[in-house]
Amino acid sequence: MPIETRVRAVGGAVSEAAVELGAEALAVPVRSGPVAPPAEAARLLPFALEELLELYNAKGEPGEIVAAPVRLGDTVRELLLYGVGEASPSDLRKAGAALARRGKGRTALAAGVPEGDLSAFVEGALLASYRFRIGAQAEAPTGPKAPLGTLAVLTEAGPEAAGPAVERGTVLARATALARDLANTPSAEKSPSWLAERAEEVASASGLRAGVLGEKELAEGGFGGLLAVGAGSSRPPRLIELAYPGTGSGRHVVLVGKGITFDSGGLSLKPNEGMKTMKTDMAGGAAVIAAMGALRDLGVADRVTGLVAAAENLPSGSAMRPGDVITHFGGTTSEVLNTDAEGRLVLADALAYADAELDPDVVIDLATLTGAAKVALGLRHGALFATDDGLAGALAGAGAAAGEPVWRLPLVDDYRKAIDSDVADVSNTGRPGFGAGTITAALFLREFAGDRAWAHLDIAGPGRATSDDAEITKGATGFGARLLLRWLAGS
Repeated sequence: MPIETRVRAVGGAVSEAAVELGAEALAVPVRSGPVAPPAEAARLLPFALEELLELYNAKGEPGEIVAAPVRLGDTVRELLLYGVGEASPSDLRKAGAALARRGKGRTALAAGVPEGDLSAFVEGALLASYRFRIGAQAEAPTGPKAPLGTLAVLTEAGPEAAGPAVERGTVLARATALARDLANTPSAEKSPSWLAERAEEVASASGLRAGVLGEKELAEGGFGGLLAVGAGSSRPPRLIELAYPGTGSGRHVVLVGKGITFDSGGLSLKPNEGMKTMKTDMAGGAAVIAAMGALRDLGVADRVTGLVAAAENLPSGSAMRPGDVITHFGGTTSEVLNTDAEGRLVLADALAYADAELDPDVVIDLATLTGAAKVALGLRHGALFATDDGLAGALAGAGAAAGEPVWRLPLVDDYRKAIDSDVADVSNTGRPGFGAGTITAALFLREFAGDRAWAHLDIAGPGRATSDDAEITKGATGFGARLLLRWLAGS
């Protein structure tokens, strides 16, 4: 769903902006530690600011809000003293999210923002305003549950200087919201062909070239992984390709996303609880589509190709079976030991295709791939694997800046024997006794990535959330879109 809150940069004092906009509330930042109190807040209050903060035991921590009524002109409005911590990007993202949530039901809120990464503040505010609604709930809510209408931001640098940061934060937030929308869409609607159609719409709106391989083309091209995973469904697989020309003569980057539109586990059937979130098993593919759609707006110099390997993994008489051997694009074979380890099978085709046909300088894949990644790193960090130290460092830095942190795990060569097969080149799950399911899955993918600089992001943990938290909203998180865009845009 489109984010309905709008952010705009304005000038003047916060109180003046609130009156001019007719805002029901105004907000001034409070830093943590022994710093001077905001002068405007002190002027508006009939008592010392320190007394109010002490009453609520407020420390200026990011996301903390203390409210007091004030009279501006002939109207009583709410003054929000909101904590920004040390005004780091993470602090400002949390602060923006807290203000947007507090601003529900209001038409406008004017907020002073301290010097720092204004785009992070905007991201937080807009993403906290995101909601996915379908059916009877599709109409925008009214009253106290309605999203904040306008967030006017004021900085010391003035509106002209702040404008580009507001626009950048808006682009990043809307890309993340698109990724959330795609992943949150129920699988009854979201077939592989539906996902391909949405990707084509994004391409048309964003200056991309789009191509889609259907079942016939996949069979002719030898994409055995996609065909095997999709064989159990009446809705056949697709390989989606989006191409962005770039603004310079830089690298050619290929982004590969897992696009399993629903994962039942196939014949290795998941329990009911395990299936409930599987509409989001294409979150990696959603992040790739969303990132591709924002490249032009961010002026990315690199040439970028996005591949999404889309299939639906269902049990039926035509489904792949444990013990089957698949011939992937390019001829490498894999033995299927567990049909619920299907994501790596479709990614293998896409990675092999990228290596053989697209001549990339860098390949990065994203996937909600393994439950083991959640065990290792929890629900807020993605697992990062890479064959190149520089690439690993750059992606980790971009993730930290974007609020989408990743932690590098090793590609342990001694574990390679865990995916040996007696009948094929490789097996799709590790043998008993090795553990390290996230690492062995990455080693499987490495077999298909070629000798190019390659990174794998396992986003099974942070790809979905069970509750709202700062800029995260319950459901699909869009994790990976902002990380990729920060990395590609160079900041």
